[in-house]
Amino acid sequence: MKRSERIDRVELMRTFVRIVEAGSLSAAAVQMSTTQATVSRRLQSLETLLGARLILRTTHAMKLTDDGERCYQHARRVIDSWLALEDEVGQTEDEPVGVLRVRAPHAFGQEQLLEPLTAFLLRYPRLNVEWMLNDRSADFLSDNIDCAIRVGAEVDPATVSVLLAEVPRCIVASPELLSRHAPVHKPEDLSSLPWVALNTFYREHIELFNDVTLPPLRIAISPRLSTDSLYVARKSALTGLGVAVVSSWTVEGDIREGRLVHLLPDWQPAALPVHLVYPWSRYYPARLRRFLDMMREVMPEIAGMRSPAQEK
Repeated sequence: MKRSERIDRVELMRTFVRIVEAGSLSAAAVQMSTTQATVSRRLQSLETLLGARLILRTTHAMKLTDDGERCYQHARRVIDSWLALEDEVGQTEDEPVGVLRVRAPHAFGQEQLLEPLTAFLLRYPRLNVEWMLNDRSADFLSDNIDCAIRVGAEVDPATVSVLLAEVPRCIVASPELLSRHAPVHKPEDLSSLPWVALNTFYREHIELFNDVTLPPLRIAISPRLSTDSLYVARKSALTGLGVAVVSSWTVEGDIREGRLVHLLPDWQPAALPVHLVYPWSRYYPARLRRFLDMMREVMPEIAGMRSPAQEK
């Protein structure tokens, strides 16, 4: 058997596609957890097999040749077909296999989603999940992830975004903080209180809704602390540092046991949408399809969530 016949052509095409989409050999090497020399060697092997130059490289730039552009389009189709074949051969009832890489928000991923994720893994023993917690927006290519759970973020039209549920929110403060300030009877009274801003969703003002008033009221606030962590916002509210708007599920016990007070329950911040987001592709492997099915089923039933159809 000739050496060229022993080369894994699918792996060469995967590497080439990753080079093109990552923008450089070094970035592709990082994403594939290999060395730049290995990536360069695979590119050279593919060019040798095809008898064509695919990429023109200078010190600071990389450009596809005409043959390289054609190769990229064909390689994407071949990889999608190979993924479909991997999914279908030797499986029963579309059972997911391989590794699914998922990004989820810190608080949500640690608390609300861990139980359904565990049940999902127990159901599919040939599937592994990399569960990465990060509140930043997902860059699917550079972060090398398959899908992301996003709470409250704007939908990127370049991706597929499936609305799963909503997260109700409420305004809370500690009894100790409220004892030091004038009583809160109406939304405008909130402006005189110190605040903790969850800067992913609000910074210098909040908008509040009730059942009868339109449009929403916009209330200016003065944050003592700004954070991107839901956990920090809750803990800061518990210490009496300031008022906070948080996801209702995080403070249900605190309100019930008197550690926090739910202010102005007739006035609510807008609920946050929860989406499962993933990049567009011609083919989606079973592991992603089954994960989406599971999230659609369990998300509205998770404590503190509600179906998007259940508007107030």
